Amino acid sequence: MRRAPRRWRGRGRTIDAQAYTTGTGPRLTYRPAIDGLRAVAVVAVILYHFSLGPFGGGFTGVDVFFVISGFLIGGLLFKEMEETGRLRLGRFYLRRIRRLAPAFFLMAGVTTLAAAAILLPWELREYGKSLIAASIWVSNIQFWREAGYFDAAAEMKPLLHTWSLSVEEQFYLLLPVALLALGLIRRAMVPVLALLWAVSLAACLWVTPSAPDAAFYLFPFRAWELLTGVLLARLALGRPAPGGAGGALAGAAGLATVVAGIFLLRPEGFPGWQAIVPVAGTALLLWQAGGGGPVNRLLASPPARMIGRLSYSLYLWHWPVLTLSLYWRGAYEGWWEALLWLALAAALSVLSWALVEEPVRHGRFGGRARPMLAGAGGALAAALLAGLVFWQTDGLPKRYGPEARGYIAAAGGFLQDWSRCETARSGPLTGLETCAIGPEGDPEVLIWGDSHLRALMDGLGLAALESGTPGLIVWHAGCPPLFGLSKVESAATPAEDAACLRDTEVMRAALPQLPALGIERLLLVGRWTYYAQGTGIGIDAGNTIALHPAPGSPLPEAPQAELYAGAWALTEEEIRRSIPELHVLRQVPEIPDFDSRELARLIAHRKIGAGALAQRSVAPSEQLAARVRDAEAPVWALANAGQIHLIDPWPALCPEVCSAQIGGVPVYHDNNHLTNRGALELRGLFLPFLTGAE
Repeated sequence: MRRAPRRWRGRGRTIDAQAYTTGTGPRLTYRPAIDGLRAVAVVAVILYHFSLGPFGGGFTGVDVFFVISGFLIGGLLFKEMEETGRLRLGRFYLRRIRRLAPAFFLMAGVTTLAAAAILLPWELREYGKSLIAASIWVSNIQFWREAGYFDAAAEMKPLLHTWSLSVEEQFYLLLPVALLALGLIRRAMVPVLALLWAVSLAACLWVTPSAPDAAFYLFPFRAWELLTGVLLARLALGRPAPGGAGGALAGAAGLATVVAGIFLLRPEGFPGWQAIVPVAGTALLLWQAGGGGPVNRLLASPPARMIGRLSYSLYLWHWPVLTLSLYWRGAYEGWWEALLWLALAAALSVLSWALVEEPVRHGRFGGRARPMLAGAGGALAAALLAGLVFWQTDGLPKRYGPEARGYIAAAGGFLQDWSRCETARSGPLTGLETCAIGPEGDPEVLIWGDSHLRALMDGLGLAALESGTPGLIVWHAGCPPLFGLSKVESAATPAEDAACLRDTEVMRAALPQLPALGIERLLLVGRWTYYAQGTGIGIDAGNTIALHPAPGSPLPEAPQAELYAGAWALTEEEIRRSIPELHVLRQVPEIPDFDSRELARLIAHRKIGAGALAQRSVAPSEQLAARVRDAEAPVWALANAGQIHLIDPWPALCPEVCSAQIGGVPVYHDNNHLTNRGALELRGLFLPFLTGAE
C-alpha cells in the first residue's frame, strides 16, 4: 500500500506547505506573517475591483502574490536540493496540481453554468475560448492577444483574473528544470538567476511604454517579480530571520511601501518602474517575516492568518461574482450592493476552501497520486469540452428568441477577416499595417482612416472584388487621418498617441511614392465629429481627444474646431500634390444612445420595452445638426470647391430619421461604428471611387 504524501505539522495542526519557508534545521519553519501578508494582498485586490475605498493601486496585490509565491516555492525547491541533492519533478508538479486544480475547476464549473445562463452567444463563444486557455494555464496569452482598442469590456471576461495564475504556472514549469541544470554548477546558480532577473526587469521597463499589454500579461516581463522571491529564498536558506531593531525597521519599511503602492499607484504605465514598489516592499517583509516586531505580530494575528489561508479561494471567486453580477445588474445601486455581492464571493470562497481546497491539499480526498491525477484530468477534459462547444457553436445562439438575435448579431458583427493584413516590411508604407482588398494585383486605390474604416472593411472588400479593383486599407484606431496634428486621447496611452503621430508621418512621407505603386485614388474615412468636438456623445461622452499642432507643423495653436479645419486644408493640399483624386466619406451619423451589446442583453433578459428600444435606436435631428456643424464645415467647403469627392451615406441611413437600423435590422455596433452587415449595405456607395467613374 502506498503512503499518503508527507505532511508537515505545526502548532498541533496540519499546515499546508505554502505557509512554510526556509529556516535552519531539517524542517521548514512556519512563518505566520506570510499568511498575513497574503491577506493584505488579496484584500487590496478585491476592494480595488469592487471599487470599495481609495485603493487606486489595489491591483498591486497581484505583484505581492508573485513575490510571495517565488519565495515559498523557491524555498521548498532549494531545501529539497540541499537535503537530497536532487529534485523530484513528478512530486513537485503533482503538488502544484493538488494545490491549484480542485478549487480552480470548482470555480470554473460554477462560473460556466452562470455564463451559459446569462451571456450572449458571442460573449459565451469568447468565454469558451478563455475557459480552454485558463484550464491549460495560457489565459495570459489569450487575454494579451485580445487586448486593444476594441477589446471586450472586463465585465464580459469572468476568467480574466486567471492570467496571473497562468503566469505563475508557466514560471514553475521552467523553474525546477532550470534549478536542476544550474545545480550541476552550484556556483553559477545565484549569478545566473540574478542575470535572468535583471534581463526580465530590464525588458519590463523597456517594453511597458510601447507595449503595456504585453508587459502586463506575458510571463517574460513578469518573471523578475517571481525571481525576486526565488533569489530571496536562496539567500535566506539556512539563515534565521533578522530580529531586533533592524528587523522591525525592515518590516515597517516593507509594509509602508506595500501600503503606499496600494493607495498611490495607478494602472497607467503599469507594470514598468511602478511594479518595483510592491515588489521591494514585499521582499523586505519576507526577509524579516520570521522575526519579531510589531509588523510581524500584526500580520501574524489570527484574523490576518485566516484571510491569508483563504486568499487563493478568495482570489478565485471574487472576480466571477463581480463580473457576472455587474453584467446582470448593469451597475450596482451603491456601495452597499457591492458589499452584498462581496459577501457572496466570500461565502463561496469559504465553502470552496473548507469542502474542496483543504481536504484535497491535505490528502483526505486525493491523497494518492493516481486518483488525484484522474480527477484533475476528468475536470480538465470537461472544461475543455465545454469551452470547445461554446466556441464551435458560436455560443449556443438558439438560447434566445428572434427579436434578440438581430441585436445579438450586431453585437458580434464587428469581427473581420484579417488574413490579408500584414505590417509592411519594405516600400513607402514600411511599418504600417496594411490590408489588401479586391482581386490580387498591384493596388489602384488606397483607403486611409481610423476605426470607422475598420468597420467598413467587409463592405469595401466585397465592393473591390465586384468592381475588380485591387486596393489597400490602412487604419489606426482613434487616429485622425489628417496631417499636421498630434493628439492626446483619454482612451489611449501616451505610447499609443505617439504611435498615431508616427504612423501619420509615415503616410505623409509615402505620398510622393504611391503613384509609382499604381495608386491613383485615395479615400479618407474618419469619425470627424469626434476630432472637431473633442468628445464622444451619448454613451461614449466620457471619451475625449485633444488635438495639437504636431512638431514641425505649419498649423498654429488654436481652438480645436479651427485647428481641425486647418488640418483639412493642409491634408487636402499635400495629398493632391501626389494623388490626383481625393475622396472623403462623410461620417455615418452618430446614434447617441445605441449600443448593440447593451440592448441585446436587455432584450434577451426582458429588461427593456419596445418604446425605450425605439428611442435609443434613433438620433434626435436637432442634436445631430449641432454635432456635425464644425466637423462638416471644412469638408463641405472642399467638396463645393471641387477639390474632393464626397461620399455620402446619410441618404441610406437617414431616409426620414437617422436610425441604427435598415429595414428593421440593426446595422450599428455601437453609437458610431457600423457592423459588417451595415458595411455590406453601403458597399455600392464606393463603386465610383473604386472604378474611377464620375
